[in-house]
Amino acid sequence: MLELKDFKVFADLKPEDIDKLGQLVRRIDYGADELIFMEGAPAFGFYLVFAGAVKVVKRSAKGKSQILKIVGPGGLLGETTLFDKGVHNAYAKTLIPSTVGFIERGDFFYFLEHHPKVIFRFFERLSLEIKAFQNKLAERSYASSKERLARLILALGRSGIELSRSELAEMAGVSSKTAIRTLGELESRGIISLDNRKINVLKEDYLRRLMEPFAVSVDEAVII
Repeated sequence: MLELKDFKVFADLKPEDIDKLGQLVRRIDYGADELIFMEGAPAFGFYLVFAGAVKVVKRSAKGKSQILKIVGPGGLLGETTLFDKGVHNAYAKTLIPSTVGFIERGDFFYFLEHHPKVIFRFFERLSLEIKAFQNKLAERSYASSKERLARLILALGRSGIELSRSELAEMAGVSSKTAIRTLGELESRGIISLDNRKINVLKEDYLRRLMEPFAVSVDEAVII
């Protein structure tokens, strides 16, 4: 399990400052498929993923779901509402048993007054995430379903995170039928092998050639 010092946003802190920050963190253990926060709920702080994996999902007025990102160890949740004091614009739910820490906004702002370098780390991360989402929007316009799925398959393979076919379709912005058909085609050609939810990549170079050259990534802790 990660510790606070392993989070990139706190890379500039001294050990004694990490200890002070640690006193502000409330750690919570979640089982699989447990809700961390609801879409539309007031945001009182932000979350740190110490272990496990969490999906962040946006639902439309018609009830359709879109997985915005998957956050693993070292990633943050709810950080976009930290500075605007708004509500969560999506909900977060665990994919597997996870340990998540919560820091209340007021406590963290007081900490930032004495450690301003952390603010720049936060803004750097938010900037990377904005660029990643911009590239994902472009990917939706220019890349085929197979190309989008190829990128996600590679990212999931590196992380070890397993998704259902419907969750994979939600992330790629394709129908479940398209996702299932594409996975079957890739398996029949020996590009991947399927073991229930687990997708094993057999020919990484082939998938890389399929991908559009968009940098749809923030770091190893986040899949967008």
